[in-house]
Amino acid sequence: MSQSVAFETRAVAPRRIAALALPALVVLAAEPIYVLVDTAVVGHLGRVPLAALAVGGTVLTLIAWLGTVVAYGTTGRSARRFGAGDRASAVAEGVQASWLALGVGVLVALGMQIGGGALARTLAGGPGEVADAAAQWLRVAALGAPGLLLAAAGNGWLRGVQDMRRPLMFVLGPNVLSAVLCPVLVYPAGLGLVGSAVANVIAQSIGGVLFAGALVAERVSLRPRPRLIGQQLALSRDLLIRGVAFQASFLSATAVAARFGAAAVGAHQIALQLWFFTALVLDALAIAAQSLIGAALGAGEDAAARHLARRIALLGGACGVAFAVLVAAGAGVVPGWFSSDPQVREQAMLAWPWFVAMLPLAGVVFALDGVLIGAGDVRYLRNLTLLAALGGFLPAVWLAYGLDLGLGGIWAGLTLFVVLRLVALLLRLRSGAWAVVGAVR
Repeated sequence: MSQSVAFETRAVAPRRIAALALPALVVLAAEPIYVLVDTAVVGHLGRVPLAALAVGGTVLTLIAWLGTVVAYGTTGRSARRFGAGDRASAVAEGVQASWLALGVGVLVALGMQIGGGALARTLAGGPGEVADAAAQWLRVAALGAPGLLLAAAGNGWLRGVQDMRRPLMFVLGPNVLSAVLCPVLVYPAGLGLVGSAVANVIAQSIGGVLFAGALVAERVSLRPRPRLIGQQLALSRDLLIRGVAFQASFLSATAVAARFGAAAVGAHQIALQLWFFTALVLDALAIAAQSLIGAALGAGEDAAARHLARRIALLGGACGVAFAVLVAAGAGVVPGWFSSDPQVREQAMLAWPWFVAMLPLAGVVFALDGVLIGAGDVRYLRNLTLLAALGGFLPAVWLAYGLDLGLGGIWAGLTLFVVLRLVALLLRLRSGAWAVVGAVR
């Protein structure tokens, strides 16, 4: 048996993909679940603290998104070097990503001490109780930014060397501790809303230290290498631009839905949050793809990488079909879990058929996103997302407003966005231009 065939047989086994995807799913889900716990605890303090948490939490979510960008960029580069048999260089990618994450985290923490008040007032719509409470929460919570971003970088390189066990422990442990500390600090300790922020900082700092300790244990040079950091910045820039295109698209969709009335925007929020939940699950498969594709190409096995990409695309489609069946079956029930308003449920039914129809397509799209990120073909993904957003999604969404097409028109635009990306990704997959072998791209 040739080396290529041996790699292919090992890499594409569904059990191997699941072994990478399932721990990644738990890590991805840990933060949203903790946010729900945090919200439930703070919610009992009253309307103002809850509103302040919503304002401050929005900023923290954006910081966490920056961490995701760093993690995704690191995984592919680290996986390539790992696949080439050079674990030390794979870990070195993690070292430089960690320096980058630490630098950005410190800047964020300092920036929030200086500008947190102005930012809170802007998001809260002006000065007042909510803005003041949000600023106080944000200044404390931002102190955890270095740890939060260090953990993201750590997730990136550990996924690259196909170690999913330590990220699972390093993320779950601090989050469980924080979930226990939060109600204690908020109520018995008497810290109120600030107690929630302190619990966040403790969890994120511990997580950052654990991931930094994993780097030290590898016994590689911890010296910053500006040239390598510059290469990672270029990759992160493309992923960041791509992410901004997504954010602009979904913000526009919500803005248009709001113009159709309270019931429409409420129904849109229900469908959109369910969409984000399915995206979370499908992202776990994409993370497995990043690690396996990067390793295959780093090992010089382009044929194995192409075979693996097709297998992962099929798995993504199968997961999408499974979600579509569940969502379709819950059409008459699920919206009622989120709202008792009959008009909201009626509006949700306008989005539901589009939601169901796009899920199998989205499963393939998410999987192939992971394939191309793992291959380092990020510039293509950036350009594709910009074109699909500017040439498809945004015009369709605002056309829905101009022609008064309602919520169905908005979700038709989202479906168009997915279809455009699917076609372009399948063409890219078929061309094989993404499958560039070697330890670096």
